[in-house]
Amino acid sequence: MPVEHYENFPVASILLPKRLRRPVAAIYHFAREADDIADEGDLPDEQRLQQLNTFRDELSRIDRNETPLTPLFQNLAATLREYELPLPPHYDLLSAFSQDVVKKRYDNNADLTDYCRRSANPVGILMLHLYGEATAVNLAYSDHICTALQLINFWQDVAKDIKMGRIYLPLDEMKQFGVTENQIEQQICNEKWRQLMKFQVDRTRRLMQQGAPLGSILTGRIGLEMRMIIAGGLRILDKIEAVNYDVFRRRPVLRPLDWVIMLAKSAPHSY
Repeated sequence: MPVEHYENFPVASILLPKRLRRPVAAIYHFAREADDIADEGDLPDEQRLQQLNTFRDELSRIDRNETPLTPLFQNLAATLREYELPLPPHYDLLSAFSQDVVKKRYDNNADLTDYCRRSANPVGILMLHLYGEATAVNLAYSDHICTALQLINFWQDVAKDIKMGRIYLPLDEMKQFGVTENQIEQQICNEKWRQLMKFQVDRTRRLMQQGAPLGSILTGRIGLEMRMIIAGGLRILDKIEAVNYDVFRRRPVLRPLDWVIMLAKSAPHSY
């Protein structure tokens, strides 16, 4: 499940096979460092984008079979070669992190989904390649799961994101339900807000359920991990509903009892 700064990577999962922990850690550290450039500290936007461009230069060196300049990318290059991992998902991640620097609003769900395609889906793509399970069907299921996980994180963190000047709720849907940016800034949880959030939660749950068959296709520990990830995402959505969508004051998190419930729901064909 999500850990530390870059919430889309299951690097700390005890269910991750030992043989995959080193390559996952190498990719995670790349994603974490890039995410920190986009989000952490007080650097001006131009400097953030410049640093992310140096990461692109390092990826280009890997693409040209040249030796990267930094240990981070030297380690990443060795991992990509050893496990025959694709390079494009790494460029997609950098694209999403760069977008976070300059884009703070999303006009519609299509724009938001495209962001998720680059910010979250690459994680699933890389993990399936590591598992040796990167079939077209599995990749399609994974995209549904990863996009849903990213959206769930957005719905958890509305209050946190607005403090950073970001709103990930589609603007046209905010207008449809009568929710304003000022209302979000003031953390007003009224019926309009609840209806908007119910709409988002319901759609996100459907998206997660569309990807859920992947948890039954994958076998062994990786299958159990996938089912736990799916169950965890659905559990957070349930918790958002349980607090009547007031994520401003009661941010839903997974607690020890939730893990027991998730494990119980993680038997094959339980979705």
